[in-house]
Formats: sequence, C-alpha cells, structure tokens
Amino acid sequence: MTHPAPADPRETATEQELIASIVAGHRDNFHLLIRPYEQQLYRTAFALMKNEAEAEDVVQDAVLKAYRKLASFRGDSKFSTWLIAITLNEARARLRKENRATVDSLDEQREESGDFTPAALTDWREVPLAALERQEIRDLIQGAVAELPDTYREIVTLRDVEELSVNETAELLGISISLVKVRLHRARMMLQKMLVPHLKLAGKKASKARIFGRLSWL
Repeated sequence: MTHPAPADPRETATEQELIASIVAGHRDNFHLLIRPYEQQLYRTAFALMKNEAEAEDVVQDAVLKAYRKLASFRGDSKFSTWLIAITLNEARARLRKENRATVDSLDEQREESGDFTPAALTDWREVPLAALERQEIRDLIQGAVAELPDTYREIVTLRDVEELSVNETAELLGISISLVKVRLHRARMMLQKMLVPHLKLAGKKASKARIFGRLSWL
C-alpha cells in the first residue's frame, strides 16, 4: 500500500510562525512567506512606476528590504500592509531619484544584495483576464491610472487596486482619513473624465460602477 508523502510542515505554518522561523535563522522560509503577496507588490509598483522593468526592480529591492527588516515587524498592522508600505516607499524614492538631475548610475546607487537574494518571482504579471469582459477596458483603465498625478495615482492604487481600507491608506500615506476620501473622489473624477470619451469612441456602454469594478484586476 502506497502512503502519501507527508506534507511539508512549512506549507501549513501560519504567517506568524514563518516570520518567527525566519528571524530565528531559517532564511529559506522567506520565499514561502512572501509568495502570496508577489502579484500585489508588483501591481503596486507598476501603478506608480508605469514601467514593467522598473516595477520589477522596485519589488526586488522592496522584498530585500523586507527581509532585512523582518525582525522589526511587530504585527501592529497586517503583514501585507507592511509590505506595501515598503514597496510604496521604494517606488517613491526611485521616482524622486529619476526626477533629480544626476549623472550617477542607478545601478551604482543600489543597495548591495548581502547574503540573501530573493527568489525569481515569475508570476507577478499573471492576470485573470477571463474575469474581464473585454481586454480593451482593462487597457483603458491602466492607461488612465498611469496618467494621474502621483498623489492621486497612489490613492487609486491603494484603495481601488489593492482594496486597502481608508484607515490603512491614511496610515500608509501619512495623511488624514478625510484627505484620503477627498483625494480618492478627485482621482475617480479624473479617471471618469479620461475614460468616458474613449469608451464612447470605442462604442462601449460601460457604467462608472463597472469600470471601477475592474480596477482590482490591473
């Protein structure tokens, strides 16, 4: 009689247990810990960077930074929120660096990888396109979000793409809850203004609710 192979206990470990094991020295477990959040981090980075290669660089740097700072994670917020905060800060820093006139190579300024290299995250850009009625709608939304000013693009990314709460968004951005609501309203109005002419030209009769229902799939 053939007995099934015993399950890897790491696969059934809780998030807290994985974190504790990594801090205790079991570094390989970090790949298991980070795996559920790979796509989320990539979407956040891409929405801000508007470039696939740069988004991948941001996530690699953010993952490396998360690994190095893991012992400082106290569980005051969700682990996913903590990861997004690191990714957001990494993207902001890179955008500031690009906007500043400098002759220094970005490669020369990047942090050394140290004794840990994140695993290749091959499925960041997998998108369940079957959930969309039309590919064109997704492309229109993605393009419109990319055209928003940075401040509003951050709000839309956190609230409508990553579906964080108003409180989480306010905490991540260091602003008040009321300001989150104001900026989100303005960002959605900008998106609607940008999208409606394109939808009319394309002959698509999509309502505002249907359009914003697609944002989580960007």
